[in-house]
Amino acid sequence: MAREDLKKHPMEEQKPEERVKNFSEVPYGYSIETAVAEAERCLECKKEPCRQGCPVEVDIPAFITLIKEQKFGEGIFKLKDKNNLPAICGRVCPQESQCEAFCVRGKKGEPVAIGRLERFIADWQLETGVDIPELPEKTGKKVAVVGAGPAGLTCAGDLARLGHDVTIFEAFHTTGGVLAYGIPEFRLPKEIVKKEVDYIERLGVKIETNIVIGKTITVDELFEEEGFDAIFIGTGAGLPQFLGIPGENLLGVYSANEFLTRTNLMKAYLFPEYDTPIQVGKNVAVVGAGNVAMDSARTALRLGAENVYIVYRRSDKEMPARIEEIHHAEEEGVQFNLLTNPIRIIGDEKGWVKGMECTKMRLCEPDESGRCRPEAIENSEFVFDVDTIVIAVGNTPNPLVPQTTEGLKTGRRGTIDADEFGKTSRKAVWAGGDIVSGAATVINAMGAGKMAAKSIHEYLQTLA
Repeated sequence: MAREDLKKHPMEEQKPEERVKNFSEVPYGYSIETAVAEAERCLECKKEPCRQGCPVEVDIPAFITLIKEQKFGEGIFKLKDKNNLPAICGRVCPQESQCEAFCVRGKKGEPVAIGRLERFIADWQLETGVDIPELPEKTGKKVAVVGAGPAGLTCAGDLARLGHDVTIFEAFHTTGGVLAYGIPEFRLPKEIVKKEVDYIERLGVKIETNIVIGKTITVDELFEEEGFDAIFIGTGAGLPQFLGIPGENLLGVYSANEFLTRTNLMKAYLFPEYDTPIQVGKNVAVVGAGNVAMDSARTALRLGAENVYIVYRRSDKEMPARIEEIHHAEEEGVQFNLLTNPIRIIGDEKGWVKGMECTKMRLCEPDESGRCRPEAIENSEFVFDVDTIVIAVGNTPNPLVPQTTEGLKTGRRGTIDADEFGKTSRKAVWAGGDIVSGAATVINAMGAGKMAAKSIHEYLQTLA
């Protein structure tokens, strides 16, 4: 085996010292020559183990072979046969723990860069023109999809391709859900999201924004007054969690949800062109170590912070963020304070944050999640001098839809109870994505939307 076959072909990207000054996308993507060369690393295994790691069932070897043969038009159709949002998935999916984790090439060296190839071929189509597949005759059945995030968009696209009339109801003024409000521009350009949503609309899906299901109209009214035959709920997990420590109500403390929404969806980084100011001090602490924490920390740098600290109560081995995101954060100068836990936020006489008291931690036996349980080290307290704090320790589902839908069973954390096909306790109501699983990945939400679409289609076929 040649030495060059052992490693993925790298993607060119902005230098760290340049990209911390702008919100432009960091990696540039593959050229045609590099994509073909990377595709040639695929061993075309007969058992195709990579496919078992894909929540949306993409025929990975087939589209990679078509890239290798430079049949890009055929390749993107093969990819979009299963995945309605490939340009998004190629950028934000945790491929290293999914499809690429099963790649045989990875047993000796690095796996094939499946995610980078997915991004390449999706971007190729966005540049050359997006075609839609031939659509079947209309069935006359109506489906409402609540939420225009990854689960809802996937479910809607699949149902439209089966001939059903689909309407998405979105609470925000724009579509995309977490793709729009949560993931920063430098990781997922919003123009890419817009183009992917445009494709869903071209499949025949209607989208109505600024409609809050549970307030503007209820699930029951969608059935009784609007005549929908089935409903899919994909409202995500947008309710932020906090630490429950003194001082969290001080000025200068943000939930990651607010911090990223103001920056991404409301474009605070373009102030005053967009009238959304955001206060970011010189020294910023981000509590948490998932992808959302990395996004928040890297955003704070770009908004002008001089020092940005990740504060995490476990070690680097337990950090849930993608390896690539941690690597980019380190390159950009984010400072990691591990085995550190906040216990109090300190304010000045005007109510603004001026510090955060923390304690050092050590790891003990693994807890129920399989991660090592942290415990405080006695008399190890110290104070961080910070003037902005972002809490990025997870989100829970918004309770509005469950609270206004009689007979819809929920779990103890506010998630909607649904089976493996997305069926809920209410007849003709399905749910999927973070509203069912709790905060998870984009691709897992898409997988749930796809599974629900199959189940909804089977149900609709039983109706007169």
